Amino acid sequence: MTKFSKRAIFAAGVSVVAGGIATSANAAAFYLQEQSVKGAGRAFSGEVADQGAASLWWNPASIGGITGGDASIGVSEIMPRGDVHDNGTLIVRPGQAPAPVGGVADARNPINNGTLPSGQIAYGITHQLAFGLSVSAPYSFTTNYDSNSWVRYTADKTHLQTVDIQPSLAFAATPEISIGVGVNAEHVKASLSNFLPNLSPLLPDGHQTLKGNGWDWGWSVGVQFHAGSAVTVGASYKSSVKHKLNGNVITAGLISVPGVPLANNNGTIPTTAEFRTPWQAMMGIRAKVTPALTLNAEINRFGWNKFDAINLGAPLNVAIPENYGNTWSYAGGLDYALSPGVTLRAGIQRDQSPTRDTHRDARVPDSNRWNFGGGASFEVMKGVGIDVAANYIKFKDASIDRTTAAYAGTPVQTPILVNGTLQNAHATVLSIGAHVKF
Repeated sequence: MTKFSKRAIFAAGVSVVAGGIATSANAAAFYLQEQSVKGAGRAFSGEVADQGAASLWWNPASIGGITGGDASIGVSEIMPRGDVHDNGTLIVRPGQAPAPVGGVADARNPINNGTLPSGQIAYGITHQLAFGLSVSAPYSFTTNYDSNSWVRYTADKTHLQTVDIQPSLAFAATPEISIGVGVNAEHVKASLSNFLPNLSPLLPDGHQTLKGNGWDWGWSVGVQFHAGSAVTVGASYKSSVKHKLNGNVITAGLISVPGVPLANNNGTIPTTAEFRTPWQAMMGIRAKVTPALTLNAEINRFGWNKFDAINLGAPLNVAIPENYGNTWSYAGGLDYALSPGVTLRAGIQRDQSPTRDTHRDARVPDSNRWNFGGGASFEVMKGVGIDVAANYIKFKDASIDRTTAAYAGTPVQTPILVNGTLQNAHATVLSIGAHVKF
């Protein structure tokens, strides 16, 4: 009889499901940038240099020197579309020749629509010192592949929900310079699943789910320089957050064959999962070139190399490599005051994907993209306004080609030779919000 431990088979199986804690939405990998409706309207081209509560996520110095109160709320409906197509994926069961993985060869629109809320509030305690609070969901998504899809052994259902609470303090050291600092408390709740191939192609698939949640901490710092009322330059840094999720792995549907008691591994085992979000370094400028026209530019560096692996704790003790790479995003845009009560916005953003060829899987069907934005603000009464925005994001076609294996490192290791393509991917984002000064 082939012998291997229950711990080994759990670890080997979970390496497939945990290998995808991220996926594409409308910013690079699993980062969602819709934390401001104003920002969405200009394709996030000036947030680190803008002033007011709406920019707190990007720069805690944005509220330095404000008087009175400032608040904004917003909600974005994210509608991604695209196809994940099989080009000939193979499965290699022990002692058998490579065979087609089978299943439906086209997965259409696997990323679910999502509703993303955000809110910010700030108040000037003195003429120099201000306190702010932002609540956002920067890393959240849901994917849903059919049980008979060709990707079923690498991705099934995925749900990641993050809530970030950022209290901030800002100090206007001089009329020209403000500095700010924030603390980021993040709660993550995740559920990831995939199917497991039984050793005979005549048997139905097994299934595995990893669930977990936890609170963790990060920080943000920023500075803004104001050259009179015409030019503002901003820079900020947002730390990586190391997340540790407490949860369990649930395995079901494995069937024993002579000499291999796979069914003994059905059940639930408690474990932990650790991963890191990327750090962000941002710099931008806003320049008022006429009384009506303000130009914006921003460049961001994302430290996606922090998402290099997912580490599963005892009793599994497995590290699953992710091999993400650092990226840049570039954006330019404008604000145009059509009248004292109406401001129009537009912008373009180029955003790189941290996923790499030969490491991209169906749970993360991500690629480089262009983001085209437009929006407006309407003052409905003194100090109260409505913000609207629309974005169209076009993704580049990309390979889905990360080879994986069920039961890796055991005598029944079963490679999945993934060969697919992300095609015709795009997303539409509609946002609406309100702002008030008090």
